[in-house]
Amino acid sequence: MFDLDLIKKTYGNFGPRIEKARKVLKRPLALSEKILYSHLFNPEKVEDFKRGVDYVDFAPDRVAMQDATAQMALLQFMNSGKEKTAVPSTVHCDHLIQASVGGRTDLKFALETNKEVFNFLESVSNKYGIGFWKPGAGIIHQVVLENYAFPGGMMIGTDSHTVNAGGLGMVAIGVGGADAVDVMAGMPWELKFPKLIGVKLTGKLSGWTAPKDIILKVAGLLTVKGGTGYIIEYFGEGAKSLSATGKGTICNMGAEVGATTSTFGYDESMERYLRATGRAEVADLANNIQEHLTADEEVYANPEKYFDQLIEINLDELEPHLNGPFTPDLATPISKVAEAAKENGWPTKIEVGLIGSCTNSSYEDISRAASLAQQAVDKKLKTKAKFTITPGSEQVRYTIERDGFISIFDKIGASVFANACGPCIGQWNRAGAEKEEKNTIVHSFNRNFSKRADGNPNTHAFVASPELVTALAIAGDLTFNPLTDKLINEAGEEVSLEPPTGEELPSKGFAVEDAGYQAPAQDGASVQVVVAPDSNRLQLLSAFEPWDGKNLTGARLLIKAQGKCTTDHISMAGPWLRFRGHLDNISNNMLIGAVNAFNGKTNDVKSQLTGEYDEVPKVQRAYKAANVPTVVVGDHNYGEGSSREHAAMEPRHLGVKAVIVKSFARIHETNLKKQGMLAFTFDNEADYNKIQEDDTFNFIDLEAFAPGKSLTLEVVHADGSKETIQLNHSYNDQQIAWFKAGSALNLIKQQNN
Repeated sequence: MFDLDLIKKTYGNFGPRIEKARKVLKRPLALSEKILYSHLFNPEKVEDFKRGVDYVDFAPDRVAMQDATAQMALLQFMNSGKEKTAVPSTVHCDHLIQASVGGRTDLKFALETNKEVFNFLESVSNKYGIGFWKPGAGIIHQVVLENYAFPGGMMIGTDSHTVNAGGLGMVAIGVGGADAVDVMAGMPWELKFPKLIGVKLTGKLSGWTAPKDIILKVAGLLTVKGGTGYIIEYFGEGAKSLSATGKGTICNMGAEVGATTSTFGYDESMERYLRATGRAEVADLANNIQEHLTADEEVYANPEKYFDQLIEINLDELEPHLNGPFTPDLATPISKVAEAAKENGWPTKIEVGLIGSCTNSSYEDISRAASLAQQAVDKKLKTKAKFTITPGSEQVRYTIERDGFISIFDKIGASVFANACGPCIGQWNRAGAEKEEKNTIVHSFNRNFSKRADGNPNTHAFVASPELVTALAIAGDLTFNPLTDKLINEAGEEVSLEPPTGEELPSKGFAVEDAGYQAPAQDGASVQVVVAPDSNRLQLLSAFEPWDGKNLTGARLLIKAQGKCTTDHISMAGPWLRFRGHLDNISNNMLIGAVNAFNGKTNDVKSQLTGEYDEVPKVQRAYKAANVPTVVVGDHNYGEGSSREHAAMEPRHLGVKAVIVKSFARIHETNLKKQGMLAFTFDNEADYNKIQEDDTFNFIDLEAFAPGKSLTLEVVHADGSKETIQLNHSYNDQQIAWFKAGSALNLIKQQNN
C-alpha cells in the first residue's frame, strides 16, 4: 500500500481546515470546496476566494506523470537544484507502446525502440525518489485509481485525464510539466479558484445504459468548452448507485468539456473499491471522517444556492449515446443515430470497434462487454467489424484472463493490445490508414478529434460505452440499435442481443503476478542520469532568455489559425511521441495541424522574409535565424485537449513571442505563461478579423505590463495603415514574474540559488 502516512496526515488536517473555511465563508461547503480549502499552500491564510477570479496557491498531495510528458518535466526538474521530489511522485510508461499486432509482441517492440527513453526515465526516477511503473504495467490513470487515489485527496498529473481519479473522490487536475516541476520542487501550485457545476443524478442505470452515457450526455449539454474554469461535482441517489470505476469514467471524460476536474462524494462504492484493491486501511480512515468527504447536507438539498450552474439527469430515462464524429460533444441518443447518419452522410459500415483505454477498462466494463461477446458465440453471430481490447492495467489484464474473459473475446476474433494508451492517443499502426479512405470506427475512449486514433482525417470516430461498442462491432452497422433491432445469425435466424450483464468487482478478488512497480533508491546521489549528446530522442534543456524589459516591436504573423486548434494541432502525438524528450526535434511538428485562415490549408504559411509559402516550422526557424519576433493568432478555446506542454514549449523555443486568441483552454494558457510566453485575448473578438497576412505588430505598452491592465497592440498593415487593438490577459504578479525571468523554471532556479 502506498502513501498511508500521507493519507493519515491529510485526514488529520481535514476537519480543522474545513471548519476554519466554513467559518470564514459563513456558509455550507461543497465537496470540491472542502478539498480545495484543505489543500491551501498556506492554510493559515483562509479567505473567501472568488470563484473564477482569484488565483490561489495550493499544495497537492502527489504528482503523476506519463512517459511522454515526464521526459520534459523531468528534464526541467533536473535543472531545479533539488535532490529529491518534495511530494510523492510517479512515472508511468504507457504512451510509447504502439498497438499493432498484439500485447506481447507490441510491448517487446516498444522496449527495443524506446530503450533509451525508458532507461532515462527509470534512472532519473531512481535518482530523485520517484516511483517507476514499467512499460506494460498499465495506463497512468487506471494505475493511479488502483493504487494512489484516495477520497478527499488532491493531486496533479501531466496528462489531461488525470481527472479520472475523481472516481475515488479526489480533486485531480491535469497540468503541464512545468506545474509538476513546481510541486515536485516544493513550490506552491497556482490555480484560479474554480467555479462549480453541480450535476444531480436521480434514478438508476439499467439495461444498455452505462456510466459512460452520463458523461456523453453532459458533453452534449456543455460542449467542449462549457466546463472551462469549473469543477463538476456529481451528487444524488443516482451518483451513489454508480460503481467507483463508473464514476472514474465520468470524471475522466470531464476533460472533454474543458472542466478543471470532476468529482463525487465518498460512498459505499468507493469503500468497496478501496478494499478490493488492497487498501482496506484507507477505507477505514475515510470512514472515520466520511462527513468531511462529501458536501454539507445543505448543499445537496438546495444545490441551486451553492453551485454556479446546475444540471439534472434522470438515469431512469437516460438513453445510450453515441458521440461524434470528430468531436466528443456531438451527442446522439442511439435511437436517433440512424437518422443522423443519413442526414450527415456518415459511413454506416463499422470497420473497427475498440474497447478499453484509461476511460473504460475496469473489470466491470470488460465483464459487461464479455457478456455480449458470449452472446454472440451462443447465438451463432459472426462479428462483422474488427474488435480490440486495451486493458488499463496489468492487474486488470491478469484478472480478466484468469476469469475467462479474454478467452471469450478470442472466440469472436478479438485482439488484445498491450496495457497502454495505444489507439486512444494515436499509437495505433492501423493497416491501410495511410490511404485516408472514408470509414467509421467506434470506441470507448475519450477523444475523437480528426486523425487522433489512426492519423486518417477521414476516419469517423464515435465514442460510446464498451457495451454499445461491442454490440455495434458485432453488428458492423452504425445504425444498429441493440435495444430494438435484431441480427441475422450464421444459421439465417433472427436473434436479439440481451442487455449486458457483469460484475462491479471480481468475486475472486483482483490478482496479478507482477504489477510492474519499481521503487526508487533510498539514496539517489550516486545514480547517474545519462543523456547522450548525439541523441535524437533526448536533449538536455537550456534556459530560455529573460525578457529584455522593452516593448516588443516589429513582430510578424506566423499563422492566423482558423477554427478548432487543439494541442493535437499545435503539437501532434502519434509518431511524434518519440521526440517528447527532444525539444528541437519535436518542434518540427509545431502548428502543422492548424488551419491557415488565409488559404484554408494546414502547414502552409507565408514567409514575410521571402514572400513564399512553406511549412510552419521551416518558416518560423527562418524568422528565428533572422531575429524576427513572431505572433500566433487563434480562434476560440485555443489549445483545448491534452495537457502537453510541448504545445507551449515549441513556439517558445522557435522564437514565437505572443499568442493572441479569442479564448484559451485553461491548461494551455497556463503552459504558455509557464514558458515565459505572452498569452493574450482580444478585448473585442471581432478584432480577429482585422488581422491580415502581411501585418506587423507592435506591443506599444508592454513595459507597463501589470495585473488587470489591458495592453495595446498596434497593427501595421502592408499598405502602411495602422489600427490599434486592445488585448486582455489574466496574468497576476507571480505569472508576470515568470515572463520577466524567461520562464517559471528560471524563477525557481533564482529562488533556489
